[in-house]
Amino acid sequence: MNLTAIFMKVPEGYVAFIEELPGANTQGATLNEARENLHEAVALVLDANRAMSEESLEGAAVIRETFVLPAA
Repeated sequence: MNLTAIFMKVPEGYVAFIEELPGANTQGATLNEARENLHEAVALVLDANRAMSEESLEGAAVIRETFVLPAA
């Protein structure tokens, strides 16, 4: 799976986000810093989404299976 990282130059440095993952956004003084911060932002968003999902499903009878998204 490939996602699209967007980096936008601003006076303070760079703003960055993942086009396909709402909430995964950050900034950095340099392009490299913005890239590093974006990796952390993606991990935090995925962890938070997983925790919210687990909480909302607590006690429910569900089927869990791996979902593989093929390369486009």
